[in-house]
Amino acid sequence: MLPDSSEKNAAADQIPGTIPGAETERFKKQIEFILEVEKLKYVRRQTILLDRGRRENSAEHSWHIALMVLIMSEYSRETDIDFFHVMKMLLIHDLVEIDAGDTYCYDDIGRQDQGRREKIAADRIFGLLPADQAAALRKLWDEFEKRETPESRFANALDRVQPLLNNYFTDGQTWQDNDIKSGQVHRRMRPVKDGAPVLWNYVSALIEDAVKKGFLAE
Repeated sequence: MLPDSSEKNAAADQIPGTIPGAETERFKKQIEFILEVEKLKYVRRQTILLDRGRRENSAEHSWHIALMVLIMSEYSRETDIDFFHVMKMLLIHDLVEIDAGDTYCYDDIGRQDQGRREKIAADRIFGLLPADQAAALRKLWDEFEKRETPESRFANALDRVQPLLNNYFTDGQTWQDNDIKSGQVHRRMRPVKDGAPVLWNYVSALIEDAVKKGFLAE
């Protein structure tokens, strides 16, 4: 979901035109990037917070799943991996939503051009950094998207688990609001099995229980 125009304007107003005290071009670019990515706090997702007071924003989502690495690392399919690398992927993977917005995972129309929009956003946002750091972060982002490494598969697993927990423990509010069926949720959660089989068993049980309780349609 794209941020409201008023929110985007408010965010833009906070970015200074100059960076006082920046003695090198490298330092200037780094500060500009740090200020730019603050805009992720204005991108709202479909996921409802557990108190049901509002939807979470993408920065909160990224923080939450990065923290999950510390707590859930023992459930990775492959434990001999670089969990700090996993955390770095999770902290940067949604930065593209500053430009591309958060595309709801069950929005088939929006997902048709999601890849194109996000690649354009990645070029611009990571390109704000000095060349070496831009390349490093873009490499992390590409790795997450491709899901070919053990680290990226575990990162993707956690990325799917976090919103499912919120959906289940808010009695399926977002599922019901969007008329989501259990088969759609199972398909969406499939990468969890690749990255964290124990978590796959858990979320499968939650999906089954949600159907039984009537807040997720079959």
